[in-house]
Amino acid sequence: MKKYSILFFFLIFNSFVFAQNHKTQNIIVVTLDGFRWQEMYRGADSTLINSKYTDTKADVRKKFWAETPTERRKLLMPFIWSTVAANGQLYGDRDNGNCDEVANVYHFSYPGYNEIFTGFPDTRVNSNNPVANPNTSVFEFLNKQKGFENKVAVFASWEAFPAIFNVGRSGLNVNAGYTDFAENHIDDRLKFLNELQHKAPHYLGDTRIDFMTFEFGKEYLKEYKPRVLYLAFDETDDMAHAGNYKMYLNQAHQEDAYLQELWQYIQTDPAYKNKTTLIITCDHGRGDLSPDAWRSHGSIIKNSEQTWLAVIGPDTPADGIIQTQTTTYHKQLAQTIAMLLGFDFKKNANHEVADAIESTMIKELVSLGK
Repeated sequence: MKKYSILFFFLIFNSFVFAQNHKTQNIIVVTLDGFRWQEMYRGADSTLINSKYTDTKADVRKKFWAETPTERRKLLMPFIWSTVAANGQLYGDRDNGNCDEVANVYHFSYPGYNEIFTGFPDTRVNSNNPVANPNTSVFEFLNKQKGFENKVAVFASWEAFPAIFNVGRSGLNVNAGYTDFAENHIDDRLKFLNELQHKAPHYLGDTRIDFMTFEFGKEYLKEYKPRVLYLAFDETDDMAHAGNYKMYLNQAHQEDAYLQELWQYIQTDPAYKNKTTLIITCDHGRGDLSPDAWRSHGSIIKNSEQTWLAVIGPDTPADGIIQTQTTTYHKQLAQTIAMLLGFDFKKNANHEVADAIESTMIKELVSLGK
């Protein structure tokens, strides 16, 4: 019992020390909807390349194929496997025994995003219908903290995000789908993007193409200097559901390039350099037992709870691929976001909130990487 008491005290003490000495002043979260851990850690899948879900197979092999998983993943996600792997942490490499998962039983988007941002899997959130979320998100909480008022913003491709963050109650700045960005005195670039998005392809219906979401988010970052920014990309999931593996890979590769551009800007702006943590993840996994299963996810699709997580920032140890035989859950991310900024969402929320992933922020603890 004494050993457990000492360990508990040690963890609490380190959490207190971190809260007093953290360097993170800003958080940027980016999600790649439905992007699998298999491609993240192994790169392009030969079974899917050789399946009916890939046309122009030679083009895909030329762009993304190499003999080893290490080489393939670098071809697919060069920013992740250079900058983040060298200077941050990567969770969910099941080939090395580390797991990352959603805790909700549904394994699709709205329950996944609710879990990430509210800190628990709510069985009331069990469809993708744009019903106002009854739960308080960590963003809503942060938006009320001193220095963060009106400094929290969301730019999303999927049009359901105003409901996910319950903008009617939360008052959060959420721009989603093909909605124009509406603020007083917006700059010429944002006015141009408002016009451009209506001329851009609308091949996903009311879901905005990720290029436009990124451009809006990047310009907002430069112009308004938010303390918390969330970019929610969607096309990896859309391309998988459409059964287009080539475009699924191409879109993941493009979003990796967006991440690189975002990080490069962060490192040049004094408001963000060495003060900003970037968190990258997904809302759910996909099937992996057959090429057909790859197209889908959900409670009846085996292994679609399997996900991944990447973190890089001034308070995060540069452990690279985490290889401990442990499991992290996306319900832990809300408290992780709050703690990185020096707040306790769990203590102040009006519902349950899972504990933070403390290994992302406490340097005093033993390194978890290689």
